[in-house]
Amino acid sequence: MSEDHKKQLEQQLWNIANTLRGKMDADEFRDYILGFIFYKYLAEKMEIYANDILKQDGIKYHDINENTAEGQEIIEAIKEEAIEKLGYFLKPAELFSELAKRGNKKASDEEAEEIESNFILEDLQKVLNNIQLSTMGAESEEDFDHLFEDIDLNSTKLGKTPEARNQVIAKVLAHLDKIDFKLEQTELDVLGDAYEYLIAQFASGAGKKAGEFYTPQEVSKILAKIVTTGKSKLKSVYDPTCGSGSLLLRVAKEVQEVSNFYGQEQNRTTYNLARMNMILHNVHYRRFNIKQEDTLEHPQHLDKQFEAIVANPPFPAQWSANPLFTSDDRFSQYGKLAPSSKADFAFVQHMIYHLADNGTMAVVLPHGVLFRGGAEQHISRYLIEDRNYLDAVIGLPANIFYGTSIPTSVLVFKKCRENPEDILFIDASQHYEKVKNQNVLRPADIIKLIDAYRNRTEEPKYSKKALLTDIAENDYNLNIPRYVDTFEAADSIDLNAIADELKVLDMQIVKTDKLITGFCRELNISTPF
Repeated sequence: MSEDHKKQLEQQLWNIANTLRGKMDADEFRDYILGFIFYKYLAEKMEIYANDILKQDGIKYHDINENTAEGQEIIEAIKEEAIEKLGYFLKPAELFSELAKRGNKKASDEEAEEIESNFILEDLQKVLNNIQLSTMGAESEEDFDHLFEDIDLNSTKLGKTPEARNQVIAKVLAHLDKIDFKLEQTELDVLGDAYEYLIAQFASGAGKKAGEFYTPQEVSKILAKIVTTGKSKLKSVYDPTCGSGSLLLRVAKEVQEVSNFYGQEQNRTTYNLARMNMILHNVHYRRFNIKQEDTLEHPQHLDKQFEAIVANPPFPAQWSANPLFTSDDRFSQYGKLAPSSKADFAFVQHMIYHLADNGTMAVVLPHGVLFRGGAEQHISRYLIEDRNYLDAVIGLPANIFYGTSIPTSVLVFKKCRENPEDILFIDASQHYEKVKNQNVLRPADIIKLIDAYRNRTEEPKYSKKALLTDIAENDYNLNIPRYVDTFEAADSIDLNAIADELKVLDMQIVKTDKLITGFCRELNISTPF
């Protein structure tokens, strides 16, 4: 599919999403439209899979009569294989296309061409429930558990009456049913890209809430390219604050293969979004393990280490800093806990614990972590002086994240560094384009940054390798201007030229005063001097 066709699909889906825009907030109609797209995806995957099984018998899945013994026997046989292969199951009558047609069935041939919606809300709710129920007891049960719980078909925001709600939903399903997701072209990930596009669109209109589920694509690219440097395959990638999963999926675009994806997300709605996003990008349910819990307080992957770790933790974030954590293996070796009001370094410690010896970790943090004192300075010093894990400090422009205008930094950590004598500092804060109210990293800005990181090049006013001894002399303060000199000397001032200009002005003033004095005498009034 060409780039034009891809953009056309994205625009079609966004237009359909806007069918609900006037009825609810962006983050609310997001859950409906993304949920319906996901249902259509599951149904079409199910139909393609079943048709492939039935091909030798010359049967189409949607033509099977579920009310006959023979039909039931075929469906049960397909169900067993589908649960194993796809992780879920849908009957022919539960396919998206069937429900969309029932919801928009014409009343009769004699009537006008206007479509009259049949009531399908109860059927739709039952189908969404059945998708989850089909996984009960299967290996995929946790991955599909309550995936559609944010779709409230009884919400009065869809309409004051059941009939009004049904009309809106039927209309949305009808529009979606006309779109070909081209799922049979398995080499393409057009729908996955379109889904990411929609998530980005919703994020741009969600204000501060956007940070809960989406990292701007440009920042995701930077983190992904950093952690995949020198690698074509990854055994595992992990994001402890995974949001919608976009960062994890971005890493996969930078290598030939990622064997397994791991993530954790506290917000239930966003957790559902992440699992949907994984499945829509053709990540098999056995290849991703995403949990819903508070990462710092209740970590879910303590027995694992990961080859690549990426994260854009929420900031400002708080945590309990419970003294019991001083005996937790993630924090015990540091001697101090991150303050309860600023959890930034708690996330860093958690991620370091999970980082494999051959791994790379890149995390987005507010600039304050570079120079704050107290426990945070103590932790930072330990990571540099005792462990020598910090590989690079990168300053990003302000106002590139949705919902916050503060400048941010990327800290890169490795347990086995190729360049243990120095730390690379990059100041990319002035390399961006202003688009409306948002600053955006251009492709050239990203290329420049990644080239500087991978080659560890030094460039005046942009990048500098600071020796560990220099950092120690600065009391482990990591503020980028201490190492990358961006000072712009003011233009020299020619005092003689200024003196000459003042002389000319004085002469003009004397001339003007004489002219005014003459006017005053003619008018027989006193002069102002």
